[in-house]
Amino acid sequence: MDPFEMHPTDKGSMKNNNLVADVVVGLQFGDEGKGKVTHQLARNGNYTHVVRFNGGCNAGHTIYHEGKKFVTHHIPAGVFYGIRSVIGPGCVVNPKQLFKEIKELESGGINVREHLKIAANAHVITDFHIAEDSRDEDIGTTKTGNGPAYRDKYARRGVMAIEIPELEDMIVDMYTEIHDNYDFDRVEILCEGAQGFGLDIDWGEYPFVTSSHCTTSGVIANGIPHSAIRDVWGVAKVYETYVGAKDFEDGDDEVFAQIRKAGSEFGATTGRPRQVSWMSIDMIKKSIKINGANKVVFNKADILDEVGAWCIYDGMDAHEFSSAEDMEQWISHEIDEPEILIFSRSPEEI
Repeated sequence: MDPFEMHPTDKGSMKNNNLVADVVVGLQFGDEGKGKVTHQLARNGNYTHVVRFNGGCNAGHTIYHEGKKFVTHHIPAGVFYGIRSVIGPGCVVNPKQLFKEIKELESGGINVREHLKIAANAHVITDFHIAEDSRDEDIGTTKTGNGPAYRDKYARRGVMAIEIPELEDMIVDMYTEIHDNYDFDRVEILCEGAQGFGLDIDWGEYPFVTSSHCTTSGVIANGIPHSAIRDVWGVAKVYETYVGAKDFEDGDDEVFAQIRKAGSEFGATTGRPRQVSWMSIDMIKKSIKINGANKVVFNKADILDEVGAWCIYDGMDAHEFSSAEDMEQWISHEIDEPEILIFSRSPEEI
């Protein structure tokens, strides 16, 4: 028998039609507005699960829900709509921060405990990790213990969530949750990424990177097969921001200061002012290709409208534009128009 008949290579024949996943990833250095995009997709979609697939409390997602502002660090956006929300095995969890976050959301009227789950094999951030991280000044981390927690995970001396008694009632087996879940006829997952391509441990600007996989590859490491992925939403801003130790800003400090003020560019986790620069089209192109993004959202277009300045880096060259329309047309041409391309001018809606 022909071996290719025994093992069909047609993608459709290998696909589990009872499992589908959409992914939200950052195309820059984090802080692109992924939380907003995830929140709206969770509201409008038919998802059974929202899964955080990387990072920990070092990343903050700002979400506006029913007129209230919430900042989440660990908790997936699905809790806002009563969707089963899982902190995946690619994440690291600080139990103290998690319970603080649960309390804050519940005080805002969000029913968290009924819907929040944690993968048994997610790893835990300890007080030791935080103390160690706080002594690091070279990389400019958020001092939340993420790096040391991931290090201990890969050194095979970490602590898993299943070992923490306080987390016991939230623990789930990730394989059963995704592949053997009899609560749902069809499992539809929205995968919520943290940080962004420029901070990815493999693809970011090393050593000024985070310790987790921020690209679509991180989704697969959480037990979701590549064949289940339907759409990848790449999220960026029409300018760039960065929080960390490396020098990032250049050019017109006055314009960047105006953008920082108008865009409220201060870290959701640290409160530190974000460095501001013009968007790099080269990074956007590279990030779209490596993530396989077929839908792209550029946030904060309204901020450049307010400041009245539009510019993009193309390699070492700075392209200035006379209007937002001119800039957006140029971007559309440069990135070969994905299936969906949106320039958002709202903090609450795509």
